[in-house]
Amino acid sequence: MGRKTLAAALAVAIAVIVPGFAHADTGAWVIQGSDHARALDESQGLATVVRPNSSFIQYTGLSTVPIGDSVKGWNHVGDPGSRLGYYIEPYQSDNNGAKMFRVQAPDGSWSEYTHKLESWEALNNSFAAVSPDGQWLVSGEWGTMDRLLVYPMPGVRFTTPSQNLPYGFAIRPDHPIRDVQGCDFTSPTQLLCASDDPDGSLYGMTKPLLQLDLSGPLGGADVTAHVSALGQLPLQSGCSGTFEVEGMDYDMRDGTLRVIVMSPGFCVLTDSKTWRFKHS
Repeated sequence: MGRKTLAAALAVAIAVIVPGFAHADTGAWVIQGSDHARALDESQGLATVVRPNSSFIQYTGLSTVPIGDSVKGWNHVGDPGSRLGYYIEPYQSDNNGAKMFRVQAPDGSWSEYTHKLESWEALNNSFAAVSPDGQWLVSGEWGTMDRLLVYPMPGVRFTTPSQNLPYGFAIRPDHPIRDVQGCDFTSPTQLLCASDDPDGSLYGMTKPLLQLDLSGPLGGADVTAHVSALGQLPLQSGCSGTFEVEGMDYDMRDGTLRVIVMSPGFCVLTDSKTWRFKHS
């Protein structure tokens, strides 16, 4: 085999063994790289927790639900959120008629706040996003929705775990959103959201990264939001099939956006990724 032929064969072999670096047209959000996302404990979401003496990224996954909560019927944990040293995990149940938010205070202590479902409210508790001032908690439901739900931030604005965490108000998008798995604030008036939308009819693409520009900061009453689809999130795997977009996090310290995308089939174990983006 000649030198040029050998080089070409090696290039093909490498391309087969190592998939090319992913390209995703997500506007000004440019891929910086990715990290492996473990299927059992890093498959639902993540949050950057910043405290005076430590900072870390906390993931949630199938295996991170505490046994004590699982036996109470809290069988799914979503994408967590964090702000001002508080860390919060959203839980849902098929039969409790409520949602639960598990909150760790900056001193490391845990509390659990339960919200009884409103008559019109879906049981899904897909994510937790905390407003930059730490006063409000935003969560979302599965399916095609015209709202994001807002509650007083448990542990900060609402501090009585024994009482029902009340619904506060809503963020009202000007365009439907579907299967939102995670959101995070980039400013007091902007949210980025990761959508697992498998259909593509809402924005002309599946699995979009959405930007919600709010009419004002959260303050106790409904706010509207203009929705923009920035582009499809990266779908790269050694397996073909259906990807699942999961939770996301925005680190305000350095502007890094992280989004989890779980791979299809067996590759969910081998090449699922947490993608890292920076705004250009």
